[in-house]
Amino acid sequence: MSIQKLTTFVEAMTRLLETKPAEAAVIERGKQLLATLVATDDWLPDAFAQPHPNYYQQYLLYADPLDRLSVVSFVWGPGQQTPVHDHLTWGLVGILRGRERATGYVLQPDGTFKAAGSSVLLPGQTTAVSPAIGDVHEVANDLADQVSVSIHTYGRNIGRVNRHVFVPATGAAKNFISGYASAVVPNLWA
Repeated sequence: MSIQKLTTFVEAMTRLLETKPAEAAVIERGKQLLATLVATDDWLPDAFAQPHPNYYQQYLLYADPLDRLSVVSFVWGPGQQTPVHDHLTWGLVGILRGRERATGYVLQPDGTFKAAGSSVLLPGQTTAVSPAIGDVHEVANDLADQVSVSIHTYGRNIGRVNRHVFVPATGAAKNFISGYASAVVPNLWA
């Protein structure tokens, strides 16, 4: 197993961000780059694809030292899901294995959130979020009997960003910082 594909992706995203493109260009080109990364499932080390029996795992694969991007593997046990949450930056999601369902939410005039439709992503497919195109969603493993793994890329080190989870029916928000599944990050590059 070689992480060269991840290295190539990180290098290409870094070169893209160095040109300081508009967010729409980052999302458009970034989705293409991420689609290439998740096109084949032969590069992610097992240590970054381990499920937890009770809740999804978020493993840091790369954090840019200038806080321009992070790359994370999300590992979903059967039926696991996130709460409704935001990101406060652009984000790209690519499915490596399994099947993932994302449900977008829209803020209503009364301060509540209403579900705005769901989509299911299969291996090799990508999607995006951002405050400009829709930033609040809930994500779930769409498989009741298998683990799903997705690769997420964000415009910041997402594990350090003070974000929000929401109660859709009331609009109540709670701050959270997600962190990562492991306090010690193995050296992928060794």
